[in-house]
Amino acid sequence: MIKLHDKYFKPFISAKEIDDALQRLVDEIAEDVGDEIPVFVGILNGSFMLTSDFVKKYPNTCEVTFIKLASYEGVKSTEDIQRLIGLTQDLTNRTVIILEDIIDTGNTLHEVHRIFKNENVKALKIATLFYKPEAYKKDFKLHYVGIEIPNKFIVGYGLDYDGLGRHLPEVYQIKDTQHMTNLVLFGPPGAGKGTQAEFLKEKYNLVHISTGDVFRYNIKNDTALGMLAKSYIEKGALVPDQVTIDMLNAEVDKNADANGFIFDGFPRTNAQAEALDKLMDSKDSQINAMIALEVDDEVLVKRLLERGKTSGRKDDANEDVIRNRIKVYYDETAILKDFYTAQDKYFGVDGVGSIEDITQRLNAVIDKL
Repeated sequence: MIKLHDKYFKPFISAKEIDDALQRLVDEIAEDVGDEIPVFVGILNGSFMLTSDFVKKYPNTCEVTFIKLASYEGVKSTEDIQRLIGLTQDLTNRTVIILEDIIDTGNTLHEVHRIFKNENVKALKIATLFYKPEAYKKDFKLHYVGIEIPNKFIVGYGLDYDGLGRHLPEVYQIKDTQHMTNLVLFGPPGAGKGTQAEFLKEKYNLVHISTGDVFRYNIKNDTALGMLAKSYIEKGALVPDQVTIDMLNAEVDKNADANGFIFDGFPRTNAQAEALDKLMDSKDSQINAMIALEVDDEVLVKRLLERGKTSGRKDDANEDVIRNRIKVYYDETAILKDFYTAQDKYFGVDGVGSIEDITQRLNAVIDKL
């Protein structure tokens, strides 16, 4: 992570990836141009690094010149394009290839085409290292594209944020930190996760995402992910972690303005925990804490047997089944305690006592986050 002025940026595209994309552009253009001597036109200020590296890789004779246009204020592309430095050479019947560092809205391209309209060039082609298809608003053809990227502000490799960041050899993406409180609520069968999740989501205005509920919803409504999950279940196979993550991603996206989330039933393994971390990082957020309700085994057995009298669930009525479920919890999922402890994010809460007492203990932990 780096900080430029008042904003934070996270690593996005490595120097190696940039170099590979640049080489592809060079190869494509060299093949198209052949023995002709093209004129490469860099768009300042952003393309100075791109243009320098490009012509060093270009295998044939070429000419290079620059024009300077300005369209950015802070992190937003403006409609007002200012031409600061123009052309000084005759380009009649020459093949001109524009080297752009990035194309987003396409406003700069409009000015580029206007500038070259009266230059009587043989051909005008556009090459850009980075391209934001979601932001592009124009109809001008892009002949050569290095890397397509999301519509988020980037710095590095010639691109800047209010003057800073151009020198970076790699590219960083702005981190729109979302002020969320994201919790993983954990505990063995009978610990009372569901009951406490209802209280917590109301008090802290969080969205409760129960993996079981998400699976049932997707399968019942025959969503693409639900049908995929169902195909594994019907074969008696485990649903791949990525399918579950994709379902959770959809739930998070549905509630993009939420104050945060309570994840219940996921993750269950270290691999799933790592996948969840990556998911939240992609949302410029993170898991703040794993809160585990800790309850003695004998108390859990007693609670579940009592619940089985009214719940109608067969797995709540058989003590051997109950004890096996608790054992599976410790064997397969309690290892997550080490995962979150290593991040200083594990909080064990005494899950014995009245519902109100347990809620107060949970609140005390969350209020400190």
